[in-house]
Amino acid sequence: MRSRGSSVAAIAYKARPPLWMNVIFSSRPMSMLTRGDYFEFRWHRLGAAAGGAGSPANRRPRHGKPVRPVPAASGDREILGGILLGPTLLATVAPKVQAWIFPSSGKSAAALGAVYQIGLLLLMFAAGAEMRRLLQRNTVRTVGLIARFGMVLPFAAGLGLVTVLGVKEFIGPAGNHTALVLVFGMAAAVTSIPVISRIMHDLDLLPTRFARMVLSAAVVEDIVLYVVLAVAVGLVQTSHSTAFGLFAVLSVHSILQNSVYHTIVAVVFLAAALLFGDRTYKALTGWRVNVLAQRSPVAWQLLWMLALSAAALALDLVPLYGAFAAGIAVAVTDDSLAVRLDRNALAGISFGFFIPVYFALIGIQLDLIHHFNVVFFAGFLLFACAAKAASVYLGAQLSRENRFLSWSLAVAMNARGGPGIVLASTAYAAGIINETFFVSLVMLSVVTSLLAESYLEHVAPRLGAAARQGEQVSDPIPGELGTA
Repeated sequence: MRSRGSSVAAIAYKARPPLWMNVIFSSRPMSMLTRGDYFEFRWHRLGAAAGGAGSPANRRPRHGKPVRPVPAASGDREILGGILLGPTLLATVAPKVQAWIFPSSGKSAAALGAVYQIGLLLLMFAAGAEMRRLLQRNTVRTVGLIARFGMVLPFAAGLGLVTVLGVKEFIGPAGNHTALVLVFGMAAAVTSIPVISRIMHDLDLLPTRFARMVLSAAVVEDIVLYVVLAVAVGLVQTSHSTAFGLFAVLSVHSILQNSVYHTIVAVVFLAAALLFGDRTYKALTGWRVNVLAQRSPVAWQLLWMLALSAAALALDLVPLYGAFAAGIAVAVTDDSLAVRLDRNALAGISFGFFIPVYFALIGIQLDLIHHFNVVFFAGFLLFACAAKAASVYLGAQLSRENRFLSWSLAVAMNARGGPGIVLASTAYAAGIINETFFVSLVMLSVVTSLLAESYLEHVAPRLGAAARQGEQVSDPIPGELGTA
């Protein structure tokens, strides 16, 4: 491939990358790329070219500290880059060039599809690793209330909205109304852990009580989200594919049996990961015969992730659910310095290549010209943000937090980011939703993440003074999952 095209990010490799990656991501000729043992991304917001205030280069230092450009967990920059390379722009201006770079079939399409799936699994693995954040006594009441109100009320509001609007405008080729209703409810209730943790780290708010409340509530909500998502996808998969594994052995046929099976299996699978996953992982890691764990901890973590993904698939659950459980097990097994460094090494590989490419490929699928209903998106954005914010604010007020902190919690919990995009891409791939609703869900995740970041950046000094407690938690290691 001879193209020296430019795009969203410039990749600096210390090992020569494949040619197609240079076309998609590099803003420099391949001859100028550095060489060595590992690679890193240098991120640039699209607005940086025009001197936009949103770019890291144009942001003012926060709390007297220089701002470090870190990858956005929400994937907004990569998605925007994918939009430029997809049907929205490149396919419209030069359709033959776009089809040549991103063919719909053949070896290149298969390779991109494999990277897409690996990126999704690694993103879920990273999300599971964020579950290691624990509640503290001074946040239990608030976290419990905002998690319950912020999850149940928006979910119910989403169910009510889809009932009023009907499913005709949103349903995908699978034609499963129950799965669509579940996805609609989840879209209104989802919160992003990686996005929030990165924003908090960037603003130096991680040691505060405010950050602990937001992250702890997001942990609870995301666990429930992935259980419901596994059930929704399971309802569709078994009706449009040949059953195998435990599902085939039990000969589940009716819709009621299908729903009960996937609900029970998803809950039991996650409970087993929480109760026994860390012990199993630790025992296998310390096994003398396990040469892979001794020589390459990163490769061992990848094998563990793939093994649990395969186990979930054998139970007729979506593979990303297994990757999520694998991340939880690895995160809670041991928090020593050596283990965290190994975990950070995998995070570097994940967020350095696979996850950004996953987000970019999501952007390439978006057709904003033919499948973006601006009126519906604006209305759904207002509805989802209002439902989520009002529910979280109510929970915070009932826990006797002040109005400023309650409103800040409501805004922060509105960031949908990565989990929102995973919800959209998984539901779309399963045929639960159509392309128009898929585009709206992805744009909802991007916009809400940017809004939350802008607000928190504006009130960060006040939040630090109002929410920081006498006791301080240890600062995370730079590069740890979801924190740098």
